[in-house]
Amino acid sequence: MIRIADGWADYELLDASGGERLERWGEFTLIRPDPQIMWTVNRRSQEWTDACAKYVRSDKGGGEWDFTRKIPESWCVQYKNLTFKVKPTGFKHTGLFPEQAVNWEFYDEAIRGAGRQVKVLNLFAYTGGATLACLNAGASVCHLDAVKGMVEWAKENAVLSGLWGSGVTDAQNRQCRWIIDDAAKFLAREIKRGNRYDAIILDPPSYGRGTNGETWKLEDCINALLLMCGEVLSDNPLFLLMNSYTTGLSPSAVKYLMQMTIGRDRKIFVEASEIGLPVTSSALALPCGNTAIVRF
Repeated sequence: MIRIADGWADYELLDASGGERLERWGEFTLIRPDPQIMWTVNRRSQEWTDACAKYVRSDKGGGEWDFTRKIPESWCVQYKNLTFKVKPTGFKHTGLFPEQAVNWEFYDEAIRGAGRQVKVLNLFAYTGGATLACLNAGASVCHLDAVKGMVEWAKENAVLSGLWGSGVTDAQNRQCRWIIDDAAKFLAREIKRGNRYDAIILDPPSYGRGTNGETWKLEDCINALLLMCGEVLSDNPLFLLMNSYTTGLSPSAVKYLMQMTIGRDRKIFVEASEIGLPVTSSALALPCGNTAIVRF
């Protein structure tokens, strides 16, 4: 099963071939590498030739953007009433994972349907797509990322979406806490403080570093982290959702992981599936990682 993020107007995966995506971000088109695209089709579309920029990988690692025409350093795209700043970065990313829109829809439905105030913890929160979706649905959110620049970018998105900042009330601003910290260290403190959350969202990287250079490796750390998440869940939890972009980690493996950690001391239902994007030029849906949703 693959859940498709097909509600976009400002983003479109135009074509996919030979290890590359041709994408439209608002009015600008970009070509980015994607190892999942192992098939090759005839690139007849003029859009491939007319793309504004292409990310070219280096043999020494990393890469850089080759701009074929001048475009802004950054610009905005919208998903329904949420607004995001996108920007071609040195790591091929743009600051937004459009496939996550399928999960934003889940957050909105779950939070609005809860019939109560929902307190959300968003770990590895990046530029805040999930945070904005939860705030927009009426939840309070603790947004945490180890990288200061990503938290600042998330704040920009919240301001652009009219969900935080000088343009909203003090009560609305208090709905979100912005935290720069290592996820495991923060969870340990929350356990001691007795702070609890009705919903937890995790988007952990395969590899990463903490605020003081600590090494993060998903397979070594995720079991302990999920056990800690279980300790900060409220007595009446709504959901826990984890995304994974780690190669080789199947939806079934993530489901079993949830059952043996979050489900160790409570009854849960786990839905694990791929998420993806529709390809305009074909009937294909490009897989873009896995999501496990724990319901209580």
